[in-house]
Amino acid sequence: MAHTITTECINCGACEPVCPVSCISEAGNVRVIDAGVCIDCGACVDTCPVSAIIAP
Repeated sequence: MAHTITTECINCGACEPVCPVSCISEAGNVRVIDAGVCIDCGACVDTCPVSAIIAP
């Protein structure tokens, strides 16, 4: 299962450049993770300043 970005996301974009498979993109006022591409590496989790990314 892929990581998930919750509604706590402030759309700062810090997570997007650290993703090794580029599965994070902007959708409206938040970022989203493409579950079909995410490899569950967790690189994005520690980067999020508001802890909006959760593990599966």
